[in-house]
Amino acid sequence: MTRAARSDTTWVFGYGSLIYKVDFPYQQKATASISGWERRFWQGSHDHRGTPCAPGRVVTLIPSPGATCRGVAYLVEQEVFEHLDHREKNGYERYSVTICLDEKEVEVDGLIYVATEDNHAYLGPAHLEEVASHISRSHGPSGSNTDYVLQLARALRKLGDHDPHVYALEALLTQ
Repeated sequence: MTRAARSDTTWVFGYGSLIYKVDFPYQQKATASISGWERRFWQGSHDHRGTPCAPGRVVTLIPSPGATCRGVAYLVEQEVFEHLDHREKNGYERYSVTICLDEKEVEVDGLIYVATEDNHAYLGPAHLEEVASHISRSHGPSGSNTDYVLQLARALRKLGDHDPHVYALEALLTQ
């Protein structure tokens, strides 16, 4: 994993809210996947789905050999990074990755936003029931943390993806 440098246009892989909340211009969009990563609700959200005093939980990626993470890739121009960097400011950094564009069956170089365990907002792993309880009581400027989980689960179903971690949290939050 290497830190990504800026270029004129590049592919950005969305695996969380970037799948369903596309508030930026793009040149192309494609269902895509990356290898060796899994989504986990281990990142704190002080600015969107929680507050500084009561952070919510949002997804980040963790390295996982043999795993595949599905999402959406967007080809964006350089100017878009100002918006995306602001949106992903709470502990996320850009890293280079190979993205497989599903429909074209081609691999492209791109980047992902990852919040690693050494950032100030990282909450880390916890039992699924504890994560669900935390999410159920969190709310921030972008809405309820539960809504974030439910929107992500719906978006993943539309992509035909099965993410056991997201779906297990969805089940706990809707029972």
